[in-house]
Amino acid sequence: MYKIQTLNAISDIIHDYLSAENYLIAKEEPVPDGILVRSADMHSMELPDSLLAIARAGAGTNNIPIAECTKRGIAVFNTPGANANAVAELVICGLMLCSRNVAGGIEWVQTELKDKGDEVAKLVEKGKKQFVGPEVRGKTLSVIGLGAIGAIVANAAAQGLGMNAIGFDPFISVESAWSLSRSIKRYSNMDEAYAQADYLTLHVPLTDSTKHMINADAIAKMKDGVHILNFSRGDLVDPQAMIAALESGKVAGHVTDFPCAELIGVKNAILIPHLGASTPESEENCASMAAQEIRNYLENGQIQNSVNLPEITLGYSEGSRVQIIHDNVPNMVSAISTAISAKHININNMQNKSRKEVAVTVLELDTHPDDALIAELKAIPGIIRVRTFH
Repeated sequence: MYKIQTLNAISDIIHDYLSAENYLIAKEEPVPDGILVRSADMHSMELPDSLLAIARAGAGTNNIPIAECTKRGIAVFNTPGANANAVAELVICGLMLCSRNVAGGIEWVQTELKDKGDEVAKLVEKGKKQFVGPEVRGKTLSVIGLGAIGAIVANAAAQGLGMNAIGFDPFISVESAWSLSRSIKRYSNMDEAYAQADYLTLHVPLTDSTKHMINADAIAKMKDGVHILNFSRGDLVDPQAMIAALESGKVAGHVTDFPCAELIGVKNAILIPHLGASTPESEENCASMAAQEIRNYLENGQIQNSVNLPEITLGYSEGSRVQIIHDNVPNMVSAISTAISAKHININNMQNKSRKEVAVTVLELDTHPDDALIAELKAIPGIIRVRTFH
């Protein structure tokens, strides 16, 4: 029986995939085989030697010590696309909020019209002109990043809102490309995406190269009065550059799902308290995907949506399966196959895939390896973890 520790409240839908017959699921599990987590910070957590996999019910994995997990052969999974629709819906909401100054109008009603009694209707008609904002139909929306969320936003803007939606993504996947409407055009470079945008929305991961990608230089390349939306990661936007652009009017409105201290109270900055994935549907989608990922890995070694190990797609076992996680260095496969052949065991099939400094080799053997062979494999320099599957 596999033992799973849950570090946060996880939707009960996980029990549809992790049956009580094969899985013990508990909040306090001192020797877990797997961990399901949402937002809990694991960086100070002592990871037991028994731990084989961590599945994050969400896309971001900043709360997980990825480097340490990779070093110890612990697979880390996330759930890309599971909350895509929830986030995309909020992006469209944000588009309207900042374009029509809806948030400013609501705040004005709540503060300026409180206790005005019968005067409210007259004051509304007199004061509403200060919140005039443009319609989005016919305007250009630059979508930076055409993954699961960006593709939904681009399609909705073009097909439902009548916008001129143009995307930029040098790393677009075939799957994402197929999901795009034919009406979505593509920019050839980032500067073009900046220059043509009436509205710009970010849907890229946070990396060293994307941190503060929306800075003073980037904003200077944009139209006066551009609206910028960030529902991806807070640090994509340089807050000081955004404050200066909002104060000067260069940026007409900024809406983000990642509040920061610097932007609180800044005029025309709409700060949403990270509600992108806060829907019951999204929580269930993320939990079910995370449960399936961790089950497939624990039970048969399949690796899908891992952030630290290479993708490994496996069918039915062709005999006895052995999964070996090891350093991605020359002669590893040779050393592994030599140890196995010395025991007169035939390799029916083999996969070897790498990801940066780590590699995974999966072998289908005609004979189940004994403890002595497993010990020999583990003793090979560069071997991180060895697992067998009957």
